[in-house]
Order: sequence, then structure tokens, then C-alpha cells
Amino acid sequence: MHLQRVQVPDFRVLKDVDITFEKDFNPRVFPLGSQNGGGKSTLLQLVFILLYCSANSDSLLALKNLLHGFNLPKDEDKRILAIIDIWDNQNTVKLEFFVCKDYVVQQASNTAEREIEEIRTKFSVFTESKTFQNELNNLSNKLKLLQESIKKIDSNYPELLNPQASYAPIDSEPDDSTKSLLIEMLRAQLWELDIFLEIEDMDKLSSELNFKLEQAKSNLIKSQRTTDFKIKELNAEIDLLKAKLRKDNIIYISDYIATDNSSDNLALLCNVKDLRIDSAHQFFNQLSNRIFLAAPSTQVFLFLSKPSRRSLFLDRDKYYSLLSKSNNKLPGLFTYDFLAVDLLIEYFKTARDQDFRQALETGEYGNNYQNVLKDLRLLLQDKKVNLRSDFSGLTFTKEIYGKTVELEPEDLSHGELKRLSIYVWIKHNNIKDAIVLMDEVDLALHPDWQYQIVSDLLEWEPSNQYILATHSYELCNALTPSHVKILEPKLTERRSD
Repeated sequence: MHLQRVQVPDFRVLKDVDITFEKDFNPRVFPLGSQNGGGKSTLLQLVFILLYCSANSDSLLALKNLLHGFNLPKDEDKRILAIIDIWDNQNTVKLEFFVCKDYVVQQASNTAEREIEEIRTKFSVFTESKTFQNELNNLSNKLKLLQESIKKIDSNYPELLNPQASYAPIDSEPDDSTKSLLIEMLRAQLWELDIFLEIEDMDKLSSELNFKLEQAKSNLIKSQRTTDFKIKELNAEIDLLKAKLRKDNIIYISDYIATDNSSDNLALLCNVKDLRIDSAHQFFNQLSNRIFLAAPSTQVFLFLSKPSRRSLFLDRDKYYSLLSKSNNKLPGLFTYDFLAVDLLIEYFKTARDQDFRQALETGEYGNNYQNVLKDLRLLLQDKKVNLRSDFSGLTFTKEIYGKTVELEPEDLSHGELKRLSIYVWIKHNNIKDAIVLMDEVDLALHPDWQYQIVSDLLEWEPSNQYILATHSYELCNALTPSHVKILEPKLTERRSD
């Protein structure tokens, strides 16, 4: 995969952006520069979220957060968000992301009165259908629990559900405390099913219990039928809407609310060009597995909610916690802090498991774990890293005057730890033939390593395209001037005097 061109007419600080990343350039590493606040981070986040979330409904909240504030101008029905050209190793596919009002206008003829009626089908019908489907699932679960409760009551207290039947005589009549306990147990059990027993008299319990259970069962079945009918109605609308969109080679992505004070939804759609619409969803699925974003955790991430973003300046621990939760929905996101310990431990464990699997298949252990140690030794030069024997953490060691000395965290530079984190992220996630967006990759790196990071990335995985948002002249100087892309206003040249 290769991000060939990105155009953004007007999104936040991005104005009239049109950048080409030539697919035939060698290497496919492109520094992206701008002045402070020039929009580098915004551009990378926009591209990442659009290309990842369009195929992953679980992450649509991140997309909606990003689009918050992106509204339609007055008296306009459509606004282009971004146009992204992707080279899939065979063809260039153009993706035009745009927003519009939350409905499609269709014309229906009324032959009897010879009038044309305007029919509006809302894009939010997709969300409504999912909501009702969830409701149907909840009703089915409640009905199942109710049936299980009835079965349990019938097994333990058959006389309550069928008082006319004859049962074996019991040795003694239950006392008042036992009766009260039974009523409370039933009340607690049925309360979870929204069935409320109001009776206190044991003698009247049977009739009320039967009535309540039958009423609850009847209501659930009735609600199921109503919800199922509504889903069928919505699905019929969806089929018509999809047919119209398919005809125009458009796919629906999500609806969203542009402003806090707005009650009207907008819809995000994508016009797919140079690709059959039948193949579009498969293309987006493949693309979402080939797009990655790495950035410092101190970055303001626009795909978090506005209150979450504000917490960066008010409560950093809360911000990092929210960011960590978002990573679960955005597996292509990586925040390279000083050292991703968990990631490195998993990298070691994966190598260990591969060796063990090979032993089961061939009778001999593989060399994956040893190869990992060897590669990391080359990366860290005069230092070594390994797992603790109980897999609880890492140990860093160094040979000093012929003795192996365990290093403390402060003995490792931020630059060393950052390079190690990036290396492990790429290797552990098997990131290949991918579009890798990296924000402020040069931070904490020595100027020599800023220059070297280009060759490092190519050595670690040469099949990727790397787009590096940076302020580093050293990094840019590692490539030709044509590789370096600039967001307007252009950076001023460094003075020599």
C-alpha cells in the first residue's frame, strides 16, 4: 500500500493542502515539515482515522470526535473533507470523503394525482437499525432468563406455579420467617427481570406470581415482534439507500453531530473512484490493516472527545488513561514513550512460542528467541536486553571491564529507548507493505540519530512507506529535497550567520 496523494480543502488548520508522495521514489520515506501549529499532526491523524475507521464500526466514536466542528456551510448540501489517492500495488484508487445532510432525496410519482412526492431517506437509518437490533438481542436475553427463572421456580417450588396439583405432604408447615425469606428471594430474582412482586401474603403469592410471570412473558414476546417488525422496515429502507449509493459508487461510513448545539445529524460518505463498488468494502478492510500512526503520548489527539483533550492540561493521568483505552479500539495507533515494556515482553514471548511450536512440529527448537536477542544487541550496540526469568520485566546489562553489570533505567538514554520502542513496535506487529505515519519521530534523538532514523526504518522494514512529521533538518537532509514535503506556510531556511 502507498499513500500517493492527499488533498484537504479546509479542515481545522489545514487549508488547500495538496501533497503528492511519489510511489516510484526510492526510498519511500517522506519527511513532512511545517511551522509550529502548521497542521502536520492534524493531517496525519485525519488520514489515519479516515482510512482505519471507515472499515471498523467499533472505532466510529473516534471518527465522530475528529469530525466534531466540521459543519456544512449555510445553503450548501455537500462539503469535501479529504481526497486520498491510494496505490494498492496495481492501481490507484481515489477516495473522496465528503459530508452531507443526513438524508437522500428521492422522487416518487403519484400517478393517481399526477404529482411527484419527495421522499427523504435518512442515513441515520443505519444507526437506528443497529440500535433496534441491540434492543432485540436484549429482549431475547431477557426472555431466556425469564424462562430459566420459571423453570427454576417450578423445580424448587412447584406448588407456586401449579397450586391445583397434588404434591407429597411435607413434614411441617414453613414458619413466617421462612415464608418471608422465600418471598424476598423471589422478589430479588425477578427484580432483575423487571418483574416486581408487591405481595407480602404467602397465601396470595401463587396467584400474583403466575400473573406476573405470564404478563412479563407476554410483554417480552410482544416487544420482540414489534422490534423485529421495525428492523424489517428499517432494513427495507437501508436496501433502497444502499442501491442508490451503489449506483453512484458511494459508501456510507457514519453519521455524526457537528456542533454541541445542533440537533441535526450530518453524514460522512466516500465516493470510491477507479474501483468497483462491490470491491470497496474489501479494499477498505485491507487498507485498515495497512495504516499505522505513531506519535508521542503528549500529543493532542483529535479523535478523543473534547473533555478528554482538555484533561491533557488539567489531569495528565486521566488523559493518559483515556488514551490507553482508545488504543484498544485503534490497534494501529502507537504512542512511543520512552520504552514500551509490555510490547517488548510480548515480542520475547512470541519468539519463545514460535520456537516451542517449531519443536512440536520438527522435534528441534527454533532460533527465533536467539535471533531477537541478536537483533536487539545490534540495535543497542554495547548493551543487552533480556526477559527476567519470571517474565515480569526486562533486564538491561553491559560489559564493563569484563564484568556483566545490570543497568538502572537512568543509565539508558531517551534516544536509545525510543529507537528500541519503534523497532519492537514494527517487528512485533509485523508491519509490512504498510503506510506508516510517524509524528515527531525525531524527539529525544541525538542529531546523528535523527539523520540515521531514515536508514533505521528502511533496515527494520523496507516494504513500508514512511511519512515522518518533523522539524528536524538532520532528518530531512538524509533524503533528497524532492522527498521532503512542506505544509504552507513553508519553513524558513536556517541562517548560516
